[in-house]
Amino acid sequence: MKKQKSLKLNFIMNALLTMSSFIFPLITFPYVSRVLGPTGTGQVNFATSLITYFSMFAQLGIPTYGIKVCAQVRDDHEKLTRTTQELLIINLVMTVISYVAFIIALFAVPKLASDKMLYVITSSTILLTTIGMEWLYKALEQYTYITIRSIIFKFIGLVAMFLLVRSKNDYVMYAGITVFAASASFILNLLNAHKYIGLKPVGHYNFKRHFKPVAIFFAMSCATTIYTNLDSVMLGFMATNADVGYYGAAVKIKNILVSIVTSLGTVLLPRAAYYIEH
Repeated sequence: MKKQKSLKLNFIMNALLTMSSFIFPLITFPYVSRVLGPTGTGQVNFATSLITYFSMFAQLGIPTYGIKVCAQVRDDHEKLTRTTQELLIINLVMTVISYVAFIIALFAVPKLASDKMLYVITSSTILLTTIGMEWLYKALEQYTYITIRSIIFKFIGLVAMFLLVRSKNDYVMYAGITVFAASASFILNLLNAHKYIGLKPVGHYNFKRHFKPVAIFFAMSCATTIYTNLDSVMLGFMATNADVGYYGAAVKIKNILVSIVTSLGTVLLPRAAYYIEH
């Protein structure tokens, strides 16, 4: 058995990672809200919340299920490679389907059609999340790498926010920087994947074994995503972008407290799955 990483360190790193997702936006919020106003920030908040639904279907339940199943076989390079490739292929197929649905919605829904560039930029998170395979790195308990990498990109995004967002018309730039800060680091995950798994197709895939557990985790993901994002999406369709902007400011503060509680459960999952398997 390989030497286990410290659960305490994993928890601290994951707590920092999760909190950074909310702290960096809070740092920039006073400046961005003053420059863009509630309407500009509301437009971006609505687009981000809406894209979360397409991302949810693209990811299925793989972000959670992938941690569990990869942690169980992480000591066997061949099994880990095959499992990761199976999940990635399923993920890529669902990503294509999700983008087809998104493109249809982009031209069919007037609110989306009126600001295509904003939604196209925010939709890039769907593909970046898929190729990032964050679940693989969490299964291997690479929380120090994940956290340091993520904070570096968020810091770059923080600086870019103050330099490039200068007027109310820069809300699309604001969206692009937000996507960069949150998801651009996933490209590094793809580039570093060869350190942990084989990149050549191994064949003899067994996709069927994943369908039932993925469906279960997808149901859980649906419940969570609907609960956390439906409010902003409904508000965006029923009210104005300014209303979404005001509402989103309050939600950011609440999410920081929630993130601290959820961090512990996330770091316990790969370790618990590994111990149960062995």
